[in-house]
This record gives sequence, structure tokens and C-alpha cells, in this order.
Amino acid sequence: MTDGAAPKDRLRDAATIILIDRDRAEGPAVLMGMRGAGAAFMPSKYVFPGGGVDPEDDTPCPDALSDACRARLSAEPRAESDVAPDALACAALREMAEETGLSVAPSADDPLLFVFRAITPPGRPRRFDARFFLIDARNITGDPDDFSAACDELGHLHWVPVAEARTLDLPFITEVVLAEVEALVRATGDAPLAPPPTVPFFDNRTDEPRFVQLS
Repeated sequence: MTDGAAPKDRLRDAATIILIDRDRAEGPAVLMGMRGAGAAFMPSKYVFPGGGVDPEDDTPCPDALSDACRARLSAEPRAESDVAPDALACAALREMAEETGLSVAPSADDPLLFVFRAITPPGRPRRFDARFFLIDARNITGDPDDFSAACDELGHLHWVPVAEARTLDLPFITEVVLAEVEALVRATGDAPLAPPPTVPFFDNRTDEPRFVQLS
């Protein structure tokens, strides 16, 4: 829900979920869809489901994040807001349900993992301060291939083998996130997914971009 009176260059908090299915015969796969050709932000690009944080997302989401993840999200460098960690988790889960029709149910044993943060560079038609969360597709409630309840924001929704995903028309930042996820999944093997030791952060709050690791 965008404030029409706000400057176009205003940063908006956003959240994205990377669903990883490690049980596919063709190898680990991620869920992606293509934005419409007329979209103001990343038209015709393949992306992960996600979007901006809305006011109604500011509600407790106790099972979605670990205490360590909440602490990391709260300690990370602030941009233009003090968005609550639970609001980011709620936004990610809501956007997943809206854009794919899939419901994801994190738990204390298998919560969302904060794995990446990126701020859109200045001068773009939309700017987001996006946090990327990773979770195993085993947490989907229902058929992981049933996208019949999806809205029309993303087309061509499908599970893409990680090894093939970078052959799609992707935004630069999505390519970088995919590389990080691929490395994390490779290191994890068949063990439960675990949070990375540090979280990569593309900090484009100013005209001088920074790349740092959030501890």
C-alpha cells in the first residue's frame, strides 16, 4: 500500500520468501514467477514471491522466526523505518499466499531464515529495502504445485532447478541471492536448513554502494 504523496525515491520495507524444494528428482529447486511486462518494478523479470510491508502486517508472528533471527533483524542497520521483524515475516508469508496461492507454515523447528538484504539503488522508479527469507518447501500446507489461487501479479509460476535458474531473465540482485542460496544448500546437504553465519547486505542507501556482511 503505497502513499501517493511520498517521494518516488522513498524506501519501502519489503520481504521475500525463497522456497527451496530439496526433494525433487531433478535436484533442489526454487519457486519463481515472472513479473508482467507493464510492471513498474523489474518488468518481465523472473523473481521470488515477495513485496512491500503493509500496515496490517504489523502483528505478532511467533512461530515464523527464531529469537536469534529476530535479534539479527533488529540489530541490522536501519534505513528509513524501524520495521518490526515480525512485520517482515508476516509480509513475506502474506505475499507468498497472494502471489502463488501457497500457504507456508513456519514452526519453531523450521522457521524462516534471514539470508540476504538488499536496498534498491537510487534513481529507480520504485525503491525497496528487501529482506530475503529461506525456508524448506516441506513447510507448505497443501499441494506445492497448485497455483490456482494465485493472483495475477506473477506469471509462469514454476519450480526451477537451482542449477538452471540463472539461465532465466533475472534481476542482478536475484542472481546474487541465488548464488548465496545455492552455496548454503550445498553446504547443508540433507541436514535441516540452518541460518548462515553472516547475512550479505547490498547497501544502496546513498549514491556510494556498499557490500557488507551482517553478523
